[in-house]
Amino acid sequence: MNLNFNSVLVTGAAGFIGYHLSERLLQEGHAVTGIDNLNPYYDVGLKKARLERLMPFKNFTFFEMDLSALESMEKIFKNAHFDVVVNLAAQAGVRYSLENPHAYVNSNLVGFVNVLECCRHEAVKHLVFASSSSVYGANTTMPFSVHHNVDHPVSLYGATKKANELMAHTYSHLFGLPCTGLRFFTVYGPWGRPDMALFLFTRAILEEKPIQVFNHGKMRRDFTYIDDIIEGVVRIMGRQPEPNPTWSGDNPDPGTSYVPYKIYNIGNNNPVELTDFIATIEKALGRKAQKEFLDLQPGDVVATYADIDDLIEDVGFRPRTSIDVGIERFIEWYGAYYGA
Repeated sequence: MNLNFNSVLVTGAAGFIGYHLSERLLQEGHAVTGIDNLNPYYDVGLKKARLERLMPFKNFTFFEMDLSALESMEKIFKNAHFDVVVNLAAQAGVRYSLENPHAYVNSNLVGFVNVLECCRHEAVKHLVFASSSSVYGANTTMPFSVHHNVDHPVSLYGATKKANELMAHTYSHLFGLPCTGLRFFTVYGPWGRPDMALFLFTRAILEEKPIQVFNHGKMRRDFTYIDDIIEGVVRIMGRQPEPNPTWSGDNPDPGTSYVPYKIYNIGNNNPVELTDFIATIEKALGRKAQKEFLDLQPGDVVATYADIDDLIEDVGFRPRTSIDVGIERFIEWYGAYYGA
């Protein structure tokens, strides 16, 4: 069902994807309320710089708060009457989940159930939430399909994202809340996260420091440019999920349901070798990287590759930005922002 929406809540609005989505929606004239706790997992200055670009919009309202603060969340929902909620707030990062697991429980589980409760009580028409390619965990059948079973996560981060999908399905079943989960594949681009490979590699190469190349470079990632992610999200926001009439409990399809619930992959559908990714950065910078080859890290997977057939069929969109173009745009932004 196509859905017109005027008032949108974006959680994690100061984050990488949340900022870009908020800016796109504001430019299109939607009223956007942003929530972010501005946590120090990475440079808070970067988060504030993103927010500074959103604040001039008259149709933007911002609250600095944590999703785990239920009473504050309830007040915001009651006052605003959101048509669509896009939950992008989460404790991110696979590796950090080995060091600080409780941060993932508080943000990704407690925070998410508060979002679900508020959506349920205030009759939100569509909840769109960020899942992750990390839910595929130990799966090795490529490309990864939303119709594959994903019961073997290899990181706590991936487990919390799988839990979000299960929690959302339960609310669709119990309360008829329309929920769509989006499994993002290795998002990159301007205003990106400093803990991600492109940012880390660019900084290290410019500072003439070695880069850490895990699994000795034998990794493949479905790198997806930020503008492609946002286009997919916006199209899905306007499409309420509908029950699958052929769904059967005898042979359950993990990507759909008998209730208004759907899962999509948003990925470039074109995995790139890590060594080729590094070579593209080197070419764009005009410098060679010093490489430190290391073993695969705990929680990491060797390859990701998105099957996007459902995305193409349902909303008519296929990500198309090549890594050559995407990396060049990132490096232009990096140079302007950091004066590098």
